[in-house]
Amino acid sequence: MQANVRYKGSGKADERMGKEQHAEVEFPANGGTAPGYLSIPDSQNGPGVIVFQEWWGVEDHIRDVCDRFAAEGFVALAPDHFRGETTEQPDEAEQKMMAMSMDRTEKDMRGAVDFLLGHDAQRGAKVGSVGFCLGGGLSVWAAAQNSAIGAEVTYYYVMPHGKPDFSTIRCPVLGHFGTADEMNSLDDVRALEREMRDAGVDVTFDFYEGAGHAFFNDTDRLGTFDAGARDRSWTRTLDFLRTNLA
Repeated sequence: MQANVRYKGSGKADERMGKEQHAEVEFPANGGTAPGYLSIPDSQNGPGVIVFQEWWGVEDHIRDVCDRFAAEGFVALAPDHFRGETTEQPDEAEQKMMAMSMDRTEKDMRGAVDFLLGHDAQRGAKVGSVGFCLGGGLSVWAAAQNSAIGAEVTYYYVMPHGKPDFSTIRCPVLGHFGTADEMNSLDDVRALEREMRDAGVDVTFDFYEGAGHAFFNDTDRLGTFDAGARDRSWTRTLDFLRTNLA
């Protein structure tokens, strides 16, 4: 089954790259197709990275994160687990998150990895994964389910649907957490780090003093955006992915 590509011609990505460098796509998954957003660098090739959404859905911020990766030379794909639905209301976002089917989501994630690995612009035998909040949990889950992920980054991990088997993760893991995160206590984060390390994962968690949950999200819906923490974590994320996907 061939993926469908619908190129866009307006928005933030055009300012960075050009009209045919980013697209709404559909890729094979679940015996049908799943939607996503794809952003390709000017060079037309680079290492691939899957970008996993927050509980708001694949909205302008997640698309912009993909575009930022493309501007740094990565081929970035955000699979849309909410099938085009987005929200700016926390209560509705939580409902959408809790209603997710992990069976379908797992298949979407595998389809996204396969699509990216098979894309002409993808360079390398493995791809990276990066996720934020809900996506931080999904990014870890994807790494546990797919050996084709060669580097995994989780921002302020949230995973309400249980845990994957951490012992199946075969790639290094980098985590970013704020010390003032009301959704992830320091004790819980430290326990998660120990649990992953005890399972044999090469894991490093970085902490950002005074930063709250969603500190990377510059739409600042929760009032917790922290430009310093965003910039430091972004540099570390890029260095980590470049090192491990080289």
